[in-house]
Amino acid sequence: MSICFEVIRTVQVSKQKAYTGLLDLDSAKHWMNGLVRIKRLDQGPLKVGSQWKETRKMFGKEASEHFEVVELNEPDKIVLRCDGTKGTTGKGEFVFTYILTSTDNYTEISLNGEINGLTGLSKFFGKMISGTFKKACAKDLDSLIDYLEK
Repeated sequence: MSICFEVIRTVQVSKQKAYTGLLDLDSAKHWMNGLVRIKRLDQGPLKVGSQWKETRKMFGKEASEHFEVVELNEPDKIVLRCDGTKGTTGKGEFVFTYILTSTDNYTEISLNGEINGLTGLSKFFGKMISGTFKKACAKDLDSLIDYLEK
């Protein structure tokens, strides 16, 4: 059973600029809260199959997670997968689907988050902390929007 959440934000930039901003790992250091480093596990522009390890400082400690690009449909959709078994979390799968739509000079970014593969107590607590994941994703999206609108 999946645990799902949604975050919707509007940014005053073109859909293409928002799409590019979501995939610009080099610029993440300018807006991503708690970012320590991003280490690419491949070369070249991001494409389906591209992977990286993202390390952030959380609760005073470094936590790393393994991300992979699952789907790209420029400039409308980005799907990223975080394999919790390869990171600090140690379990679960986290899928982040970004859908971009635009009108005039505004772009709406809908982030649909899905948490899979939790069992036992982690499944029980997963439902309780889905709100925490949603808040963290909203905070990141707000920071990205502030960066893009400058």
